[in-house]
Amino acid sequence: MDAFYVSVELQRRPELRGKPVVVAGSGARAVVTTASYEARRFGIFSATPAAWARRRCPDVVFVTPDFEEYRRRSREVMAVLREHIERVEVVGLDEAYLDLSGIGRPRAAARRVKAAVKERTGLTCSIGIGPSKLVAKMASDAEKPDGFVVLSQEDAQRRFAGSSPGLVPGIGPKSVERLKEKGILTLGALASTPEADLAEMFGARLGPHLRSLALFEDERTIETVRIAKSESRETTFEQDLRGLDALSPVLERLTSELCSTLVRSESAGRTIGIKVRLDDFSTHTRARSLSAPTNEFSVVHRVASQLLAEFDPPRPVRLLGVRVAGLDEAALRDPGQLELSV
Repeated sequence: MDAFYVSVELQRRPELRGKPVVVAGSGARAVVTTASYEARRFGIFSATPAAWARRRCPDVVFVTPDFEEYRRRSREVMAVLREHIERVEVVGLDEAYLDLSGIGRPRAAARRVKAAVKERTGLTCSIGIGPSKLVAKMASDAEKPDGFVVLSQEDAQRRFAGSSPGLVPGIGPKSVERLKEKGILTLGALASTPEADLAEMFGARLGPHLRSLALFEDERTIETVRIAKSESRETTFEQDLRGLDALSPVLERLTSELCSTLVRSESAGRTIGIKVRLDDFSTHTRARSLSAPTNEFSVVHRVASQLLAEFDPPRPVRLLGVRVAGLDEAALRDPGQLELSV
């Protein structure tokens, strides 16, 4: 989907069309969730600090996120996809992979899907077609908004050869910096670097994997059912909090929200964890596994509170989070226990 959250908001507030609009919280430490394409011309993208966005573009319009509405509209979009294509893998609220391998005219089918999404929801999407998930993903991002790009593996290698390795999902900023230190600045250069050299630089597994990504090699298949492995809730404070007395009420609220979600989705997990980011931006996690899956507030809160007390943050806290993991393990142990929805 094209700038999905912003697009949903513009349907509700059409007077903002053509203006630089961002969906972001209102706190001093809020970050941009989604930016309109007009805002992106000013260098404002997802994860941009909201305060920086205001300085960069004084005319930018801020809209408070409404995730319940975004989830509702996402379900509408995914329903349209499933009406046209049998095998659909949903990835988040605004993205999906469609398996076109058994369709005689895949390009025509994809164009029908694109038109149906616009007709039924009023929202635009960009479609990329390729022989693998990676090529299709890169193609879908290549000409946003409202794009339609078809690439072979060789096409992708040629088209993106001069781009930074960081353009490819799976090659993170740290790897990009390390590649830059070795004089490898583009995907083309990475693809032509001998595997043995990359293995020496990054290790026997990561080095060859990076080269494989630069060659757009990808053997992943479509997964029509995705079981969530974890569920979490976290919050960044407008002002740092110090001490367990200040943090405990926040942990209780986050745990309540988390457990309510788990109960509604009939999910349970065995591993309970906390996440604490201190004022020096260091991030610390602690976790403990139980003998059986749970989604009960009393259990999750007790374990999370113990973990927080044991860590006893030595500095003021910037962010606090709580997490229940192992949801997929619970599903595998008792396939009839969870009602999965994607």
